Amino acid sequence: MAVVDHLNAGILHPGSMGSRVAAQLVEAGTTVWWLPGGRSAATRKRAEGFGLRSAESLEQLASECSMILSVCPPAAAADVAGQVAAAGFDGIYVEANAVSPATTLAIAAALRPGGATVVDGGITGPPPRRPGTSRLYLSGDDAEVEQVRAAFDGTLLTPCVIKGPVGRASALKLAFAAYNKVSYVLAAHSYALADGYGVSAELEELAGHVVPRTPLGRPDRLASAGPRAWRWEPELREIAQAGEAVGVPGAVVNAAADVLLRWSAHKDDDQVTLAQLLADLADGS
Repeated sequence: MAVVDHLNAGILHPGSMGSRVAAQLVEAGTTVWWLPGGRSAATRKRAEGFGLRSAESLEQLASECSMILSVCPPAAAADVAGQVAAAGFDGIYVEANAVSPATTLAIAAALRPGGATVVDGGITGPPPRRPGTSRLYLSGDDAEVEQVRAAFDGTLLTPCVIKGPVGRASALKLAFAAYNKVSYVLAAHSYALADGYGVSAELEELAGHVVPRTPLGRPDRLASAGPRAWRWEPELREIAQAGEAVGVPGAVVNAAADVLLRWSAHKDDDQVTLAQLLADLADGS
């Protein structure tokens, strides 16, 4: 297996989160490669702005890089890993998506025959822009985990090592995401209910007094869930499956995912308002 030299890494695929993760590696002195083929103009602009280097093919990226990070929508994680395996990658593959421990283990099994080693990664917090907001939890083989940790050491994406095998970082990520994302859905549901009875202003005052730092107490932040609902919905499905695998009912999480489906039309629409999202909840469909 190739040894990570912290000089060449690949990122698949640099969206709003992945581009900021890649930027931390660039600032730390790593050359970061990406695949521009088939990507949007916005993605290309982000990649160029953060100093990412273009690869002509996945095969070139796999040969140039001793570390590849996958930061993509959860539903695409297994397919992306399969493509990397087919490209002959034999380095360290950081599976940093919001997928279940079972999915992460399946990805590790798919990459293992070609010589690649999977490090389980769980990103918490927003895209890293300032200190103390974002973490990268890591689990897996000690030697490979240490190389990934060292690559991000001192960056705005704080690496945190969890001792133990692949799957533990994913489990922690999903456990946190379950509360975080469902809380947004519950808060939106509460405001839709209050709006239906004409007491939304009173709910906002009450929540601001009792639970001011929660989504219920900060309804101005709820609209941000709309543009991200298309990514959150499959993530919640992964959470439900992960819970059911250890005997935890998935009904509540799946119900929240069903709510997010109502907002899927607002994909990446930063102009969507809370009023629009609440109308989507109350339309009866």
